[in-house]
Amino acid sequence: MANPIPKIVVVGGGAGGLELVTKLGRKLGKKGKAEIKLIDSTHTHIWKPLLHEVAAGTLDSHEDEIEYLAQAMCSGFRFRLGKMDGLDRENKQISVAPTFNAKGVELIPRRTFDYDYLVIAVGSVSHDFDIKGVEKNCLFLDTTAQAEYFQEQLLESYIRTHTQDKPIVEGQLDIAIVGAGATGVELSAQLHEVSHLLTAYGFDELEPSDVKISLIEAADRVLPGLPPNLSEATQKELEKLGINVLTNERVVQVTPKNIKMESGKVIPAAIKVWAAGIKAPDFLKDIGGLETNWINQLVVRQTLQTTLDDNIYAIGDCCACKWIGHDANVPPRAQAAHQMASLTYKSLRNQMAGKALPEYSYHDYGSLVSLGRYSTVGNMMGNLSKGSLMIEGFMARMMYLSLYKMHQVALFGFFRVGMLTISHLFRRSVHPKIKLH
Repeated sequence: MANPIPKIVVVGGGAGGLELVTKLGRKLGKKGKAEIKLIDSTHTHIWKPLLHEVAAGTLDSHEDEIEYLAQAMCSGFRFRLGKMDGLDRENKQISVAPTFNAKGVELIPRRTFDYDYLVIAVGSVSHDFDIKGVEKNCLFLDTTAQAEYFQEQLLESYIRTHTQDKPIVEGQLDIAIVGAGATGVELSAQLHEVSHLLTAYGFDELEPSDVKISLIEAADRVLPGLPPNLSEATQKELEKLGINVLTNERVVQVTPKNIKMESGKVIPAAIKVWAAGIKAPDFLKDIGGLETNWINQLVVRQTLQTTLDDNIYAIGDCCACKWIGHDANVPPRAQAAHQMASLTYKSLRNQMAGKALPEYSYHDYGSLVSLGRYSTVGNMMGNLSKGSLMIEGFMARMMYLSLYKMHQVALFGFFRVGMLTISHLFRRSVHPKIKLH
């Protein structure tokens, strides 16, 4: 009797998870060498670094999203809709919570899935640090749905103000973003651009100056995780745009109308965005008895296997992996997830063949931050002890765009990406520059 083919289950269809399951499907699933399954709580994928553009309305998520079912059909894996909420390591099963439709009616019942090898790639969510009022009064950008909701709230605030018969009150159109990491910085620049575009599209009774954008950071500089020269260049660009940058300001409370700081400063704002920290989803905390850290990340060895189970891997933002040569873990970046996906593919093949597993060493190729159409700044070769090469302007913008193209190539191949790029250029020539509904 032939041995059953191994079952590989990947939970989470983000940058790392989708790249991994696509490669596994093409190399193993299509050839009948393994049964590959992807589980995600949503129907579609969009590259997370683009969510700030979805929120601002400069990117229509419905044009750039990837349908998991379509990707599965083309790539040799199976997709199952659902949210993992439990793990039985002894029986090698995961449990997936019921799925409900918009009316609260159960669409898919609770299920379990067997695995021989499990890869958890569920990404991260915002960490509010239990600060009063954040969860109730702030918007978040962890998912496409949250980014789309933000865009709706932004457009509604303009429509409401445009048609009212009384003067604009303080803070009515103001936006405050807490957290000056890449997401906060890029979002602030995109929103500045949108404030000018909306005026051109008919909101001519409102001036761009009516919208005040504040960027609040607890550290002593924007982009605190990146080299100081990059932070300095970015802050100068933001200040040129008229964005109110506040550093060394720790938020202590968020109310429906404003944000209060430890220093006593109060920033009025109608729309408040929280982008000040991340954690792995709460359901991962000690799941299946696995080792997790204080932000729920699964602790892994350099092979990316969890410390207590050789058959369970974790990649991307949801794992805590030592950054070799540094007193820190690998940072939560798209390039790290991409590298982890590539190594895990090799590891799974080696493990199934009884061979030694490679070890993961993060290679920091630098960081790029887009400030919309105004500028792009970045550093190449990473934050090395010997320094790094800083770039900005057109070259930095082209390299920033190439990061997304690399992700697309991993999913579609060079030919399809070329066709998609041409199609995108034609769409941009006939569609409005921002989403207006």
